[in-house]
Amino acid sequence: MTYSGLLSKDSYWMKAVGLPIILSTRVRLARNLADTVFPHAMREDEAKSVEDRVSGCLKDFALEGDKLVYLPLKELSPVERKVMVEKHLISPVFGEVGKAGGVALSESHKVSIMINEEDHLRIQVLFPGNNLGESLRLAEIIDDHLDGCLNLAYKEKFGYLTSCPTNVGTGLRVSVMVHLPALVFTNRVQSVLAALSPLGLAVRGLYGEGSRAYGNIFQISNQITLGKSEEDTLNHLEAVTGQLVEHELQAREVLKKEAQIIIEDKVWRARGTLENARLLNSEETLSLLSEDRLGIDMEILPKVTAGFVSLLVNSLQGCLQYQTNRSLEGQTINLERANFLRQLYARKEG
Repeated sequence: MTYSGLLSKDSYWMKAVGLPIILSTRVRLARNLADTVFPHAMREDEAKSVEDRVSGCLKDFALEGDKLVYLPLKELSPVERKVMVEKHLISPVFGEVGKAGGVALSESHKVSIMINEEDHLRIQVLFPGNNLGESLRLAEIIDDHLDGCLNLAYKEKFGYLTSCPTNVGTGLRVSVMVHLPALVFTNRVQSVLAALSPLGLAVRGLYGEGSRAYGNIFQISNQITLGKSEEDTLNHLEAVTGQLVEHELQAREVLKKEAQIIIEDKVWRARGTLENARLLNSEETLSLLSEDRLGIDMEILPKVTAGFVSLLVNSLQGCLQYQTNRSLEGQTINLERANFLRQLYARKEG
């Protein structure tokens, strides 16, 4: 079975925002069933039982009119799994899971619920821009629904029990994806981000733990889930995110005052390459798109029709293969990527 109608469109969180420094926000809740061993120790029949119980609980469930569709992992092709990883709908590790499991995905892609990842349940809500409060509100609606038909693992002393001790308590991870090219260009990004760890925040790359910050994109998330309320966690991250935005805007002002011609040359070179290149690898593309977006934000370059995040994600290998419906390897993928971007950059806004 294929899910082309559901997976081929842009996810809701990929929508364009006004000033894309805060690209997206994500709220994730980790939950487990009380009467079943954690996923890492489950037999196949136990994994299948969890899948059946959770998918049954979610059957016919819609979140404020946004219907959920259940996709068993075993029915997803390798390319479909890769597309879901690239769109942040499942984790890279979950894409390799061999046991019974799946993902309940809302039609808008606002909601993605992984079954039998590191925990029995990983509830994710993803929004464009700075929308942590709304993301948590929707995640709590889903959590309440699941709690009403499943016996979740919870202890009064500790809170929700999870496979990883760092998630025990609220089981809540909140994260923001930020674009910080000016801080990178002014060599200030390391000092700014280094200050986040003592504040209980983790800094990761574009695809989470272990990934690099391609395209000058970073993910900032909380590390503490025990002894801290959901509201405190959100307020803390929002306050720190606001400071990051201020640092990035200040760095852009520095570039205008001290390196205007240098930054103009850099962003115009990026635009020229995106409009004319015949071969582009993924790392180079993310860097060029980041520089191009900085040029647009600083009103150096004319706007383009496609949004920054949409361009980033849809130029990745899985999404390109899914769009073209053919296997792309070696230079073929670089050729297809360059063709894809040239066509989009030929469409000028307005």
